[in-house]
Amino acid sequence: MKISQEIIKESRVPLRSSIFSKKKFNQHQLLSLIILKEEIGIDYRDFCDILEILTPIRELLDLKEIPHFTTLHKFFTRFSGLLFNRILAKTIRKLLQKGTQIPVTSIDATGFTSAYASHYYSNRIGKTRKTFVKTSIAVDSKSLLILGWKFSKNPVNDRRHAKSLINQTQRVTKSQCFTMDKGYDAEWLHEYIRDSIGADSQIPVRKWGGMIHSGKYRFEMFDNLDREKYGQRNLVECAFSMIKRKYGDTLRSRKYYNQLKEIKIRIVLHNMLLEKCE
Repeated sequence: MKISQEIIKESRVPLRSSIFSKKKFNQHQLLSLIILKEEIGIDYRDFCDILEILTPIRELLDLKEIPHFTTLHKFFTRFSGLLFNRILAKTIRKLLQKGTQIPVTSIDATGFTSAYASHYYSNRIGKTRKTFVKTSIAVDSKSLLILGWKFSKNPVNDRRHAKSLINQTQRVTKSQCFTMDKGYDAEWLHEYIRDSIGADSQIPVRKWGGMIHSGKYRFEMFDNLDREKYGQRNLVECAFSMIKRKYGDTLRSRKYYNQLKEIKIRIVLHNMLLEKCE
């Protein structure tokens, strides 16, 4: 809780969303509670119930009273998801200085699901409808620190997230090499990493009909893939596994933008846990 409070404050999250906001609770208090709720893994109503016995938490946050569960839910819906980008950057800064050279950054994607659907809809089709949020991340393969994220509501080709993740990574650190699986195989991606960024790329080649059809760098990968560097790509899967084991792979929110905020909080919690272990 102390770590999350410190990071929220240093991320310059406004204390009030507006000069007309109610003064009973501030955004730092409510966001700290939302993060704690996600870490515990329970719903709003149950969380507010157990706050009754969490006296040290109430004292740490200087809560004069316990917020109603609808207060937390309304705040979560209203809170800008873009502010989590600042919070993620601050968790990275806690462990890495700006411009730190990272030997290998690994990129991969996974999915988080929400099983919510109306009872009417579920009864009509005879099964539960699941929505899917594709989540791509860039991970420092040495520390497992998550350096960037990218999301989409529907399944998309992995390559569509790659450039954004590379740019996010380069803004906070300097990666010497990017590794990705075959789903990211594309000559333009090699060219961007090597010619524009000035880093190395290790992406296995997909062969169509047993042949490589084009690309100088793709031919190079076919003959000279660095197995040692590429082997570190598995660590991005390890980061996903850590998040899903601890916080689950199912989302509670119904709305897409709230689902994104849920995932972002889990990623931020993952980075905070790494800081705590340092």
